Amino acid sequence: MSTPPAPEGAYAERPARLAGAVLWTRTAPAPVVSAALVVPDGCMDLIWADGRLLVAGADTRAYRSTEPVARYAGLRFAPGDAPRLLGVPARELRDRRVDLTDLWDGAAARRLTERIGEAPDPAAALEAHALRRAARTGPPDPLLRAVTARLRAGRPVGETADALGLGTRRLHRLALDAYGYGPRTLARVLRLQRALALLRAGLPPAETAARAGYTDQAHLTRETRALAGTTPGAYARVATGQAPPEVRESIETSANSEIP
Repeated sequence: MSTPPAPEGAYAERPARLAGAVLWTRTAPAPVVSAALVVPDGCMDLIWADGRLLVAGADTRAYRSTEPVARYAGLRFAPGDAPRLLGVPARELRDRRVDLTDLWDGAAARRLTERIGEAPDPAAALEAHALRRAARTGPPDPLLRAVTARLRAGRPVGETADALGLGTRRLHRLALDAYGYGPRTLARVLRLQRALALLRAGLPPAETAARAGYTDQAHLTRETRALAGTTPGAYARVATGQAPPEVRESIETSANSEIP
């Protein structure tokens, strides 16, 4: 069963029926340029945006949309899954938002875009399409799932390669095609996501740094600035409701980790 569309001006998300994926929506009363930054999370998205169907590649830095959009519906794939389902190596889409018509046969992409736009719930239509693709392409690669799990848990890249029977060079090539960047960048992104989750839970930056695997609070601050374009303290104030209302209203502190 699909969930009702989110109210105007709202962001909402829920787990998809596709393993590890998330469905999300954002609506506004009229087309607007979002004031929020999207923080790297190791994922790729298939996004319907006011009649366009886009693929968002994995980010290495915070991203801010520059186009006015009133209604988004998106499917955020688990790290490493999108290339299998979309048929495009992730390295070709790193830090990019690309129209599906530029990646697929134009007629097929246009038909899919029209079908999703005509659906009562575009997010559910995206989900249904992904499930059909997954039935044809087969299950997720267990090796990629294992790489993601180990790096998400904070295991070193070299140790991960050895534990999974991969040389570091093979792991790097595998990561470029599956995630869009090498395993060390993926490890940095997933460590940042661990830190942001702790900040959302109310932990102070110093404790967050220690628990998320940073050398110290200064290291956390440098990485948060580099990847997310903000500071741990600023993010924490938003996540815990201590930021001014006008700032809180323009952001999301969900797994998508959008920040002002």
